[in-house]
Amino acid sequence: MAPTPTSPVQATLAYAEEFHTEDEILLAARRYGAEVGAVPILPGGGAALCFLATAISARSVVEIGTGCGVSGLWLLRGMRQDGTLTSVDVEPEHQRLARQAFTAAGFSGSRVRLISGRALDVLPRLADGGYDLVFCDAAKQEYGDYLAEAVRLLRPGGIVAFDNALWHNRVADPAQRDPDTVAIRELGKLIRADDRLRALMIPLGDGLLTAVKISD
Repeated sequence: MAPTPTSPVQATLAYAEEFHTEDEILLAARRYGAEVGAVPILPGGGAALCFLATAISARSVVEIGTGCGVSGLWLLRGMRQDGTLTSVDVEPEHQRLARQAFTAAGFSGSRVRLISGRALDVLPRLADGGYDLVFCDAAKQEYGDYLAEAVRLLRPGGIVAFDNALWHNRVADPAQRDPDTVAIRELGKLIRADDRLRALMIPLGDGLLTAVKISD
């Protein structure tokens, strides 16, 4: 349960987050994630992913960090019915639970390609310009490397999205200098400085930093 808001701004953000609800399949996947330590994207961020996938009629999506299937479910529900989600994770058990969630939601095996391995080993094997959307929610200190791969993987008009872009309110506080916070802060600078990208920070969940690839 979200903490009780203590200011009008917090109350507004809590309202925006709670506007997005989840069904029992998503809630079950969320519970499994909590049990095994695979913290999933919050409902607001998940709804944003579903919206983005729907808006661009996404057919081919890459997910870095399968977890137990919460973000994958949101993505699949926004994608075209003939779309395929390619999801990469280092934990086979997490992917087993994700597959269970996808099956419960009615997504056949042909809709999801699960690849077990480290993202930076797997991504170079994927096709240049072959994807509509890339979602990143894995090792924060590798976010800059994920961005470089995502720009290569995306078609013009494709979208890259990073979860935890506000990192528990730490990114906005310059006094916070731990490696994960610094890496996420640097990611924002990289995206804003890249002329190939047009960025948007969405303050839902723990922050979703998105960018459209406008040119190669």
